[in-house]
Amino acid sequence: MTVARFICRHGRALSALFTEVLKLCHQAGLVKSGVVSIDGTRIAGSANPDVNLAFEQIALEIVAQTKATDEAEDQKFGEGRGDELPEELRTPEGRRKFLRRARQALRRDEEGERPERIEEPDAEPETEESDAEPDVEAGTEEPERTPTPDFEFDAERITDAGGGRRRWLSEAKRQLEQHRWESPDPIVRSRVERLLLALGRLEADLSAECAGNEAYEAYRRQGRMRDGRRFGRPADPYQPPEVPEGKVNVTDPDSRPIPVGFGFVQGYNGQTAVNENQIVLAAEITNLSTDFSQLSPMVNATLQELSRAGITDVRRLLEAVAADAGYWNEQQMDDVVNNEHIPVLVAPDKGSRATPKRGLTDGRANWMRTVLKSEDGHRRYAKRKQTVEPLYGDTKHNRGFIRFHRRGRVKVRTEFRLLMMTHNLTKAYRHQIATTAA
Repeated sequence: MTVARFICRHGRALSALFTEVLKLCHQAGLVKSGVVSIDGTRIAGSANPDVNLAFEQIALEIVAQTKATDEAEDQKFGEGRGDELPEELRTPEGRRKFLRRARQALRRDEEGERPERIEEPDAEPETEESDAEPDVEAGTEEPERTPTPDFEFDAERITDAGGGRRRWLSEAKRQLEQHRWESPDPIVRSRVERLLLALGRLEADLSAECAGNEAYEAYRRQGRMRDGRRFGRPADPYQPPEVPEGKVNVTDPDSRPIPVGFGFVQGYNGQTAVNENQIVLAAEITNLSTDFSQLSPMVNATLQELSRAGITDVRRLLEAVAADAGYWNEQQMDDVVNNEHIPVLVAPDKGSRATPKRGLTDGRANWMRTVLKSEDGHRRYAKRKQTVEPLYGDTKHNRGFIRFHRRGRVKVRTEFRLLMMTHNLTKAYRHQIATTAA
C-alpha cells in the first residue's frame, strides 16, 4: 500500500526517470549509432474482459441503479422529497461542524488518503517535468473536460493517399484519440461514475464519426477533387447510426480487446524503439490493436526522447529504422524518409509467407523485397531479431510481467516507461560490471 501510494503521488517524476536513465546509458557508451528496431507487444490491462458493454447495456444498468436509488430514498424519507436539508445543517452550530468535517475530508482527498478514490491522473505525456499538482482553491470546481475536440480536416492531406470516406472517418478518430491523450479522464472506483464515463466514450465515438462523415460530404459537394478533376459516380450513401455502436470496457475504458496468438486480451499495445545494444530509446503505449499507424509516431518519440536526454545530432544515431510487416504503411514510411531523412526497412511480407502478400506487388514493395534480400539489407534487418524481440521475451518470460497493474492510458504509460527504465538500468549496470572486470 505504501509503495502504491508513493507511485501514485510521484507519478510525474517517476515517468521522467526513463529519460534520466537514458542519459546514464549514453554516458556509459551504450547509445551509439546503428539500426534502431521498432516493435510492439500486447500486454493485458487491469480490466475485466467480460464487461465490454454496448451503449444499451450501460444505459439500462444506469437506469436500473437510478430506480433502485429512488426506491431506497422513498423508503428512507417517506413523504419527504429527499432534498430537504439534513438536521445538522439546520442550525449554525451544526453547519460549523459539518463544514469543519468537510474541510478535513477535502485535505485528506488532496493528500491521496481517501480510500474510495483512485489516484488523480498523472501528467500528460508531453509535460512530465513538473511533479507538483495544480492548486485548486477550496470551493472551486474542477474545469469540465470536453469529450470531443474541435475537429479540423485538411482535405489535401487526407486525400493524398486516397481511401474515400474511410480516410475521413479515420482522421476524426485519430483526432479524438489525440484529444483523449491531452485531456485524460480519471478512472475512479465508483462503478456508477465509470458507467457514465463509458457512456460518454461511446457518445464521443459517435460524434467523431458524424464529424468525419459531415466533412467528407462537404468535400464531395465541392464537385471536384483537389487536383481539379471531377468526381466520378456519386458517393455511396452512408448515415451514421442514431445510437452509438460498439462496446467499451467499464473497468478501464481506455483499454481495448487486443488480438494475441491465442485469442484476445483486454489491454494495451506497448511500443518500443531499441538500439543494437538493446537499450530502449523510446517506450510508448497505444490501445490500437495493430502496428499499422505506429511507425512515424515511434520515430518521432525516439528523436524527442534522445533530445530530452541532451544527446546532440540525434538523427546520426538512427542509421536505419527496422520494423516487421505490421508496420507497412507507405504514407508513414514516406514521412520518416522525407521529413527525418532516415532510411526505413519494413518487410512487406510476414516471415512465414512463401509468396508476396496479396495487394503488395507494386514497385515499392518489390523494391523493398530486393533491398532486404541484398547482403547489406539482410544484415541490417536481421538485427531486429537480436534487439527488440529478446527484450519482450525477457520482460514477459524472465521477469514475469504479463499484465499492467494500473488503469487509464496515462497511468499505464507511466508503468510501461518504468518497466523499460529498469531494463535500461540493468543493462547499464551489467555493462559497468563487465567493463570493471576487464
